[in-house]
Amino acid sequence: MHPVLQSLRRLATGLVTPLELPAPETEARRRRLLAVERNIVLPSKVALTVLLFYALGDTPWFGLPLGSLEVTITTLRALLLVYTGINLAGAGVLCAAGRLPFPVVQWTVFATSLVDALLVGGLVLLGGGTESLLFWVFPLLIVRNAAANPPIWSQLALNLCVAACFGAAGWLDIGLTRQVEEEIEATARPLRLPRADPNLVPLPPGAWNDGVLDLADANPVEDVVLRLAVLVLVSVWLFAVQVLFEKQRLAARETAEFRRREGELRSAGRLAAEFAHQIKNPLAIINNAVFSLRRSLQTGKGDPQKQLAIIAEEVSRADDIIREIMGYGELTDSHVERLDLRAEIERARARAFPEDLGLAVRFQFKPRGPLPPLVMQRRHLNEILVNLFQNAREAMPGGGTVTVTAQQRRDGAVEVVVADDGPGIAPARLARIFESYYTTKQRGTGLGLAIVKNNTELYGGSVRAESELGKGARFTLVFPPTAASTPGA
Repeated sequence: MHPVLQSLRRLATGLVTPLELPAPETEARRRRLLAVERNIVLPSKVALTVLLFYALGDTPWFGLPLGSLEVTITTLRALLLVYTGINLAGAGVLCAAGRLPFPVVQWTVFATSLVDALLVGGLVLLGGGTESLLFWVFPLLIVRNAAANPPIWSQLALNLCVAACFGAAGWLDIGLTRQVEEEIEATARPLRLPRADPNLVPLPPGAWNDGVLDLADANPVEDVVLRLAVLVLVSVWLFAVQVLFEKQRLAARETAEFRRREGELRSAGRLAAEFAHQIKNPLAIINNAVFSLRRSLQTGKGDPQKQLAIIAEEVSRADDIIREIMGYGELTDSHVERLDLRAEIERARARAFPEDLGLAVRFQFKPRGPLPPLVMQRRHLNEILVNLFQNAREAMPGGGTVTVTAQQRRDGAVEVVVADDGPGIAPARLARIFESYYTTKQRGTGLGLAIVKNNTELYGGSVRAESELGKGARFTLVFPPTAASTPGA
């Protein structure tokens, strides 16, 4: 490549790189686009179109020959009809946006925004040229596009196209104005005064407009270029400002994520310390029981069975702690499966609500529609469900109902909700409920919900808890489409 071209390429890259951003999430872009276009712009367009049809249809001069401007008026009328048809199609796409691919919605909005700019350009031609107050509609269109679209290059391209529509309208206005002047001059030139008046000063060429004045600006080209430059600068400025704010937002989110990861590492350290502390307690009790048992056997006094029962109880407690620690710490496994969610919920129910215990708590499962298989480790999913079911059961010792619902959302994610009608959770406790070793139970280890959160996030999912005192608790699991496998995949 030629050295000059290489230098220009490096310069362009240096200018563009600071403005590059990672592609925003599709769902966030969809919400932003629909919030502006469907909820604000679409009703405004309907009102504007009705007013334009009323004004053009009820105006006496509409449709009458107006010399060289007749073409412009006829074009505007056709443009308004085309504008209405395109926007009816665009309104249909916006109303059905939830069922259409996002690129279809995005490019439809792009096209209708360009049509808006073309219509305003036609109105500028009819309403007084580039000096018309309609010029200020173009900056409004640019601001609207910047609000509806994220700061990516398609937004800048769209706004530059809007500015180009004004430039085209300006150049067309200049050409039409000059054509009208030429027609007037050509019409007036054959006329002669009956007698020459020596005191009569002839008008210079180009001064005719209605036989008296020139409507053209002293320098219309300069005026169009200046206004066009303003529109381009507004487009670039809005884009750059959004990029800066977006970079700050991403930096803040990255910092928050870094702090969250640091907190997880600190939690892991606390987990190890707490594990040592928790396992030390039953070991100390076992040691005391062994000492008492030995002395009882030597002296023949005391009840050995009581000491053995204490040892067995503490061994069982230590085993529970170790099992939960293993479930929390084992993050990987060599075997994943396509799991039937209905069957796994039933398997977890059998563990958490054994029929032979005669529990006063009722269990209800209400699936909503077909459920896709989940691709994950069976043990992880079972631990998630069992812990949530047991927590709900233990929250209602006097009886109640645990309701489980499951459905596949429109975005492909699978949502499972476990709700109970127990006493609820206090707000202060709700904020810490997923922390390792945080528990409000007398003999709880505080690892159950930490395991739920850990195993869910391992597959890119999320879990959240909602509760009000006296109104029960509600835990919502969301497994993303990457964890859900469509049947036959």
